Formats: sequence, C-alpha cells, structure tokens
Amino acid sequence: MTTVGFVGLGNIGAAMAQRLPAESLWVHDIRAEATTRFVENGARAGSLKDLGTKCEVISIVVLNDAQVRGVVSELLEHTDPGTVIAIHSTIDTQTAPQLAATAAPHGIHIIDAPVSGGAAGAAEGRLAVMVGGERQAYETAKPVFRHWAELVLHVGPAGAGTQCKLARNLLTFAGFAAAAEASKLAEAAGIDIRKLAAVVRHSDAISGGPGAIMVRASTEELDGADGLRPIFEHTRTLGEKDLSLALAMGEALGVDLPFAALARQTLASGLGVPRKENQ
Repeated sequence: MTTVGFVGLGNIGAAMAQRLPAESLWVHDIRAEATTRFVENGARAGSLKDLGTKCEVISIVVLNDAQVRGVVSELLEHTDPGTVIAIHSTIDTQTAPQLAATAAPHGIHIIDAPVSGGAAGAAEGRLAVMVGGERQAYETAKPVFRHWAELVLHVGPAGAGTQCKLARNLLTFAGFAAAAEASKLAEAAGIDIRKLAAVVRHSDAISGGPGAIMVRASTEELDGADGLRPIFEHTRTLGEKDLSLALAMGEALGVDLPFAALARQTLASGLGVPRKENQ
C-alpha cells in the first residue's frame, strides 16, 4: 500500500483525505483540531518533515500560491528521491513548472493536479482531476487519486493541469454570469426565476448543458465532410434565432443583455461553422 501524505484539511481537502485508507495515511494541517478525526480513525498526524520522510505520494490542498510554495519548500528539505508531490490547489500557471524545475535535481516529482467537482464530489469519490507533469509521476499517483476521483486525466507537462482547470472554471463562472443575465430577463417578464432554474437544471441534466458541444478535437473550422458539421450548423441556426428573439425581448423590456449579444456574435465561429459572406 502506498503511504500517502495529505496537507490541508479544509472542506475539499478533508473530504478527499477521508476516502484514503487510514492505515497508510499521514495528515498535516496548521489547525491541529482538523487532524483529530483522522487520527481517531487510524491515520497518523505529523509535521511536514514527517510527511516528507515517510510518504511516497503527498497531496497539497491549501489556499493560494504563497502557501503552496511554502509547503513545497519545506517538504523539499526532507523528501526522498522518487516521491511525488501533487498540488491540488488552483494556482498561477507558472507555479507548478517552477517548483517542478526546482525539485527535479533532487529526484522529486511535482505534478499539478487541480480538481473539479467540489466538496460533494470529493465526499462521493467522484471528482475529476487534471494532471500536469511527468507521465511516470502521473502513473504513480493515479491509484491514489482513484480513491477520491472518478475521472483522472493526464493533460500534459507541469502546469497543464492548472491551465486545464482555469479553462474549465472560465466556463463555470462565465456560465454563472450568463445565468444571472437570463434570470434578469425572465424576472423582467414576470417569470418566477425559481421555475426558470428548475427548467435549466432539468434540461441540462438531459442534454449535458454547455459541455455537450465540447466534442471536437480542435477549435478549427469543421471540414465539410465532418459528420458534426450539419449538426453544428443546425445548432448555429437555432442559437442565432433564439438569441435574436431574446435580445428583442430584452429591448422591449428595457433589459441590457451583453452576454446574449456577444453570444450571437461569436456563436458561429465558436462552433466551427462560421457563416460565409453569402449566408
């Protein structure tokens, strides 16, 4: 059994760590009380030095770049060659490559492995984890990640995991802003926005929501022979029609809809089916 260290036992970190076998787990948190329930269940609590000297894979879930750098710096003073240090925090895109370069001469492997799915996904063991780093380090850590992740993907060299996570979060938070705009439009029309929300959640669970169109290997324009082309052209036509209707509705109700206007402008090219001059 791989001996695993876990640094950072906040909402998500604790939910991830509790799915690991207690008999092979070392935990560390600046709040001593955060480690209590893990020790009661058979895990061991220790200093960063303890984790560095005793663990083969060490996961880090702390708040920001400064904390990540501080933890890694201390771990590197004590960690044996061959150890994999996995950074699950969402950090600057340059942090993991810089730390990996610092650790490499010592034979220590640093991977960035941010997660998606929140505390609920962690508690259920259903997180997605995007890993950047050496392939062998990924293969070493993957069985550990499988305890708390349903989807484990190697996406490139150190830093690529963070880049993938930021692209994923762009969709999340831009979607939140678009949802707020849609709610404002519905509210102005006298619609109960809680009922709009119920429709959105129901239909997205069936159709897959925005992720449903993310099926291409490239963002280039779709070739005429590509089977996706007629499907996406149909999507473009429906989307532009409905966005135009929503914009007209917004104008009638005095509601500014900048996301809808931008979506109508960029939808065709974004789908890989840009309109030609005669279309």
